[in-house]
Amino acid sequence: MDEKTRGRLTKDGIRIYDASDFAGMHKAGELAASILDRIAEYVVPGQTTGELDRLITEWVNDAGARSATIGYKGYKHASCISVNHVVCHGIPGDKRLKEGSILNIDVTVIVDGWFGDTSRMYVAGKLPRKAERLIQVTHDALMKGIEAVKPGNTFGDIGHAIQTYVEAHRMSVVRDFCGHGLGRVFHAPPNVLHYGRAGTGPKLEEGMFFTIEPMVNLGRPETLVLDDDWTAVTRDKSLSAQFEHSVGVTANGAEIFTQSPTGKFHPTYS
Repeated sequence: MDEKTRGRLTKDGIRIYDASDFAGMHKAGELAASILDRIAEYVVPGQTTGELDRLITEWVNDAGARSATIGYKGYKHASCISVNHVVCHGIPGDKRLKEGSILNIDVTVIVDGWFGDTSRMYVAGKLPRKAERLIQVTHDALMKGIEAVKPGNTFGDIGHAIQTYVEAHRMSVVRDFCGHGLGRVFHAPPNVLHYGRAGTGPKLEEGMFFTIEPMVNLGRPETLVLDDDWTAVTRDKSLSAQFEHSVGVTANGAEIFTQSPTGKFHPTYS
């Protein structure tokens, strides 16, 4: 059964998967999360983002999986690594991490045709207090969004939960990028906005698979994409953070496919 015939589509074009499909998503999600667990010890001052990506590429291949990002629209790496004021889609390279640098590492793998997509924050060396607050609020905003996932709620409820939490802490939610449906494809409907009005948008149904991945800035929400056509930065050069889980809607709420096997999803958790 391929993506075109698996499950059914809602009137909004969102695919509804069967209960048996959750296992495939868990397998892909667990691999992606375990790779992010392993990379943590290599995130140190002086390390290059290119070396981090090399390790990630090696581990994806060793697992017999494929990277979803290598070759995607010409992208050449198995991860996106976004440092400090880079919001998302940072390209790994020769840049060396400095003491106190914060970074998001985003990995998507394909296992038996299923896509596992997740990202989380790291710190090189000691975590600065200002960055610590940003990371905590961003993490908690993701979890607030996941708490809003249940049949009968709407995608607007997810965005509203995230936006109100972030703005109550005097930070801003990036509007230019969003979560997305996935399953046996990388990107599919719906667009999962991280802001919005409660009760708006398509209704959540059991069997929907999608990512929630809020990007939160210490300053204003506006972003700018650099000349490489990938790297997005904050226009005001303020720090930015992001956390991402892939989830499935169950009868009672949300099932997270990308839980950290060792409990290291947050950089200060051990």
